[in-house]
Amino acid sequence: MRHKKAYRKLGRRSDHRKAMLMNLTISLLVHEKIETTVTRAKELRKVAEKIITKGKKGTLAARRDVISRIGDKTVVVTKGKGVEATAEDTEIKVVQKLFDEIAPKYQERNGGYTRITKLDIRKGDSAEMAIIELV
Repeated sequence: MRHKKAYRKLGRRSDHRKAMLMNLTISLLVHEKIETTVTRAKELRKVAEKIITKGKKGTLAARRDVISRIGDKTVVVTKGKGVEATAEDTEIKVVQKLFDEIAPKYQERNGGYTRITKLDIRKGDSAEMAIIELV
């Protein structure tokens, strides 16, 4: 029975699982849309919703809490997969984008910041795929 199970293990150790969810959250905040498996998307939704809600508060304590959860990373967004980074590429500070761009968008919304859309199965291992995006 599945009673009182708080989260999915995703077949990983706890430190690996936390790191994976942190990296998926950063990718979601930077790109605002990512493709992953359905179970990862469902777990990511829990983490991302909490972080965006913290971002809506806009206080110094909320900013420090978000930094402690996902880190204050700078991500370089390139033009495509496998393309070398050039001078025209943009650097995005994840926490700054969360507090300056994403959180103000959802100021009037009480939760439900993400949408999961199911896709076909992955060819290699028949895993159910989904797109998770910010609404």
